[in-house]
Parts: sequence; C-alpha cells; structure tokens
Amino acid sequence: MSKTYRATIGLEVHAELHTKSKMFCGCKNDPHDGEPNSYICPVCLAHPGSLPVPNEEAIAMVLMFGEAVGATRATYSEFDRKNYFYPDIPKAYQISQYAFPFLTGGELAGVTLTRVHLEEDTARSQHEQAGVSLVDFNRAGVPLMELVTEPVIHDAETAGKFARELQLLLRTLGISEAEMSRGEMRVEANISISDTDELGTKVEVKNLNSFRSVEGAIDFEIARQTEMLTAGGTVQQETRGWDEVKLRTFTQRTKETAKDYRYFPDPDIPKIDITSHDYFSQTRLSEILPELPSNKRINYENIGLPSNQIELLIGTTAISSIFAELYKTYKDSQNDLLKLAANYLTSDVMSLLGTDSTRVVSVGNFAELMAMVVEGKINSRIAKDLLSETLFGNVSPLKLAGERGLLQTSDPTALLATVTEILAENPSVVAEYYAGKEASLQFLIGQGMKKTRGSANPGVLAEVIKSELEKAR
Repeated sequence: MSKTYRATIGLEVHAELHTKSKMFCGCKNDPHDGEPNSYICPVCLAHPGSLPVPNEEAIAMVLMFGEAVGATRATYSEFDRKNYFYPDIPKAYQISQYAFPFLTGGELAGVTLTRVHLEEDTARSQHEQAGVSLVDFNRAGVPLMELVTEPVIHDAETAGKFARELQLLLRTLGISEAEMSRGEMRVEANISISDTDELGTKVEVKNLNSFRSVEGAIDFEIARQTEMLTAGGTVQQETRGWDEVKLRTFTQRTKETAKDYRYFPDPDIPKIDITSHDYFSQTRLSEILPELPSNKRINYENIGLPSNQIELLIGTTAISSIFAELYKTYKDSQNDLLKLAANYLTSDVMSLLGTDSTRVVSVGNFAELMAMVVEGKINSRIAKDLLSETLFGNVSPLKLAGERGLLQTSDPTALLATVTEILAENPSVVAEYYAGKEASLQFLIGQGMKKTRGSANPGVLAEVIKSELEKAR
C-alpha cells in the first residue's frame, strides 16, 4: 500500500528597507543608483577601527511592521555577529540578530509568524566575465528585515499568496519597495515531507526572486522528495538553488545550522532598550500606521466593488492612494461616484499612469469629473476626453467643459430645435421608424449626439425624438 506524504513549508523572507541611509553608517541607501562602489565608507567596508551605529529609522520601520501584523515587540534587543565568510561579506561576519529579535509572533494572510529581525545586507557579486568575479559594495550594509514563518504552510499556492500579501503590506507601509526582480525582496523556502505527524528532513531553496519561482520551486521539491521516499531513498538536509530555465532545484551546499554561525553579541553596538525611545513608541507608530490592505478589502467590498477590482485598487501603487482619498471623502454619501471612479482608475487611469506612481495627480479634479458624470452634466465619452487634462492639470473639468460647450443638455426644450432639424434632414429614416424599424430610432439619436457634439443627454434626447415623431404621425 502506497504511503501518503504531506508537505510542510516554512518561509524566510528578506526585504530591503527604504531608509535614507544604510543600517550602520551614513552612506546613501540606494544600491541601484550610482557607479559601483560609490556609496561606501570605512564602516560598510569594515576598515579597522570603524564603529557601527544602528539606524533608528530602520528599527522604527520594523516595529511599525510589527504593529501591522500584531506581533509582540521586544522591550530589549541586541545585535549579534553571524560568522561566515564570502567575498561579499567584508567583515567575515554579518551584523544580524539571533537571541533577541525586535518582533516575535504575529500573523499575515493566515500564516503565523515566528520572528522578525533586522540585519545588514551583503554586497553584490557580479560574474560578467568568465573566470572573473567583481564585488559592488553599494548594497553592503543596506537595512534588511528578515521574517521567518512557522512551518504551517502545506502547499505552494498558500506560500505564494503569503509572499504576495507580504509585498503588498511592505509597500502599503512605505517601508520597502519589495521589488523581487531587483532583489529588494528575496524568499527562501524550507520544505519537508512526511507520512507521519513528525516533520521530515528539511531542504532549503534559496533566493527565489519571483512569486512564480516560489510556487514552482515548492511544487518541484514536494514532487522530488516524494519520489525519493517512495523509492525507498532518504532526503538529505541541504541548501538548493532554483533553475529558472530548467524549472528544477539543484544542490548548492549542505545546510548550515545556527551552531555553525557561532553567533555572539556584537561588542561594538550597545544593547537597545526599546521602551526608552520615544521614536519607537507604539503610540507614535500607531498614529502614522496607514490603513492596512485587509481593512481596505472589507471597506471596498461594503460599497459593492468586485474582488478583482479591489485587488487592483489596493495592489497598484499608482492608483491605490487616489482611491483611498476618494473613499475617505465619499464613503458615507456617494457610492455611485466611488464605483464609477473605481472603473476609471482600474482602466483608463491605469493606462495613463502606467507604472509611474510619481506623477502628480489632482484627486480633486478627478473627483469633480466623476461627479459631473454621475450628475449627468457630461457623458462618459466626454469624461474620457477630459481625463488626461483633469488628472494632470490645474483647471477645473467643469470649467473646461463649459468653455468648450461640452456640458450635457438635459432640458427637453433646449433640445427641441435640434430634434426638429434631425427629423427634417432624415425623412426616409422617419418613414422606417413609422414602418416599425426600431433601429432607426438609434440612428436618429446618434445624429442628435453628433449635432450637439455629445453634449445632449442621450436619454432625454431619445424621449424628445419619440415625442416629436408621435406628434407627426
């Protein structure tokens, strides 16, 4: 009888924090800018006698993340030395945390967290020529938040969902861009399978740089380990990489343990009493904590938006803040305006903005434009024509529409002269209408919209045309 194996997965995620300076020195924190080795100093290059000073902004960011996920914050913390040598570690150790992380516990996307701690990133190794390796130290010392989950995930889909929600939360909090393709968020998956309640042998797959890679590597490892155990073999504890081309994992090295790293408290960095710093106070961090994605989902569902549209509104940086501001203003009175705005934002506005979230948008003008459509002052076609000027200009859309004669006419008396002209110019179409051809009415409405340059209210125009046709029978 074949055995049934169950996978158990824990994730470790590193996210570069978006601070102005590096973790332990004053160098600019922008590893993707400038020439290689241009943002460096004796501290991040580990010159003898240089002393690290913790970045309080980075610590506050981690503590704010803790507020968002309901973690328990430490009252006391310290930094440790994690000893290992690679060419991209100038000190031959990494300043990290071991026994006293800033955060323990918490929950995100249904996954329980073990701990969240702060450390420094390594330099970036480059292998552009065969047999030649170069090191760029611009990234060395960048603040790096590391999150570890409990081993409570059992499939690749759940792991991918968690990683996506984590990226969204980091961006919402404004503490990390978390762009995986640039290495700003890196996922490592610890995977084991077992046919009992005991955990199996753990295999770690490192440096997964896309959600597709996270899910693909986990699915592959579950299949690989299952095949090995089914055939009577054993799984070796090791670190593996992910081949994006072959879509398979490969052996890198045997897995280190905490004992191998020989952790000990960094003697150059004083212990941190978090409770004595006003900058780290829960009151201050709670006041600046933005609305969380989970809360936005509930609020947006309550006004009747579909789930796929909600995910675009909270997950697309370029439009999320626009809709959040509109929601705050109109949530109690203008559901129709909010629904219309959501439609425009997730289609036309996204096309105009692209991925550029830095362009200055006039939310007030956009709201006025949406109100004009809802109130029947302009139709959708005119709104789309005015959209670009409305978003990026300083002129009121109501003023623009008035100056260009685009305001929608809903007064039947004002439309009567236009309707009389249309009927006189199209006698054959009028005859077709009397003969029972309903499509002829749509043609006449189209002629009226054309003659008024779209300013006529289509519904009112249709009623005037039908009324005049009946009078002329």
